Amino acid sequence: MNQYQNILVAIDFSDEGLHVARKAQALAQMFQASLHVIHVLDNIPMPGMPYGTIISLAETTADALLEAEKNKLIQICEQLDIAPDRRWMVWGETQQEITELATAQHIDLIIVGSHGRHGLGVLVGSTAKGILYHAHCDVLSIHL
Repeated sequence: MNQYQNILVAIDFSDEGLHVARKAQALAQMFQASLHVIHVLDNIPMPGMPYGTIISLAETTADALLEAEKNKLIQICEQLDIAPDRRWMVWGETQQEITELATAQHIDLIIVGSHGRHGLGVLVGSTAKGILYHAHCDVLSIHL
């Protein structure tokens, strides 16, 4: 078995999302892999912004909802000791953005939660299947 070098965890901001992130952190430590994190925005209206737009975590915007989402992601990443260059917030369709980022960042393993109340809750059904079928790497679903 090849050892994983780059692991991507897709998170939402629920307690379950943090549980998934902590499991991903443990696996990254076990494999001595780099841990990347993605949060896909699909619940905030972003008029005029095309899907696939990467949201800068370093720049401040006038949108209070967006700033709140960014701050949540930054806080989780700091708790998990994830380097700023491995933190991703993207506006778009969840399955597509996760698989595209995984390809672009040479990810060996994608970790997702099997369900959630919001955010990653859309992974139930077709989105989870989409990640499984379209990812060019292994996918691990954490049962919640």
